[in-house]
Amino acid sequence: MSDVINAAVKALNEKMGEDGFDGIAKFVIEGEGSIVMDKDGARATDDDADVTLTADADTFESILSGDLDPTAAFMSGRLSVDGDMGLAMKLGSVLA
Repeated sequence: MSDVINAAVKALNEKMGEDGFDGIAKFVIEGEGSIVMDKDGARATDDDADVTLTADADTFESILSGDLDPTAAFMSGRLSVDGDMGLAMKLGSVLA
């Protein structure tokens, strides 16, 4: 597993706290791997999800650090979303 994925799993779990995420979302970080978030937290896996968000490592790191708004990343084409858009919007509050 890559250092980028390990760092992202840790950061996502810190942002979610013990509540987890109400739904199943997958982040695909191009060239690095996949992370799934659900009620049990974030973990490195390529399991099926209700919504999949895809970005390169730089974009994903900028979103996690708060330097890039997820909506702005989507609107500019740096983040693609496939699946439940409502669930993708809920992710914004977790990532903020």
